Amino acid sequence: QVQLVESGGGLVQAGGSLRLSCAAAGRTFSSYSMGWFRQAPGKEREFVAAISWSKGSTYYADSVKGRFSISRDNAKNTVYLQMNSLKREDTAVYYCAARVGRILTTTRSTYDYWGQGTQVTVSS
Repeated sequence: QVQLVESGGGLVQAGGSLRLSCAAAGRTFSSYSMGWFRQAPGKEREFVAAISWSKGSTYYADSVKGRFSISRDNAKNTVYLQMNSLKREDTAVYYCAARVGRILTTTRSTYDYWGQGTQVTVSS
């Protein structure tokens, strides 16, 4: 079992920035990849960004490309999602997820572990 705990969510004005953190269990994750997903009320959970622990390879959804940045601190077993130029459309519960495998994926079913989620609300 892998435990994931998100933090950093909150209320922010449009155009502002916010950084989310995902703290994972203290062990080696060299063969893992991590992802951020989000879900707004009445909508399906959608992929946001992914990163591999080993090489730090990244992949982004078109909706956040150029605005969001995913990174990781291997020593702290923590993954971050830096969100800039936030829009009202970014309002959602953001979830951190993990899976075994270095190849980055965007499908929910490929991830094995999930955090509890953290609310991000963008106001105009």
